[in-house]
Amino acid sequence: MTDMAPIACTLDGGSFKTRMAWIADLNARVLKAVRRNDLRLELDYAPSALADVRLMVAQEQECCAFLNFELTEGEDVATLAITAPETARDAAEALFGPFQGKTLQATDCGCTGGCGA
Repeated sequence: MTDMAPIACTLDGGSFKTRMAWIADLNARVLKAVRRNDLRLELDYAPSALADVRLMVAQEQECCAFLNFELTEGEDVATLAITAPETARDAAEALFGPFQGKTLQATDCGCTGGCGA
């Protein structure tokens, strides 16, 4: 058995809601396209938002270490791929929801504890 980060968000309820509002604002301003393929979500952002996208990735890697984040920088687009592990399949819809919307999601993060949302 390999060591894996637990499928749990480490943010408390208030911090989670603040983060989701920040991501929704970012998406409303600069999200260009969303593609979903099973446990992989791809988000295309305007390249002008690269600093904010990098900040989001850094913050999300801290609180949701079980997700894999891969940022590809292009001339016309910055693509962020977020991949959930197979063990998070049942929660994937809830996990990806906040990342793909342009408005604040009313649902919780889908984690198995810790976020309190």
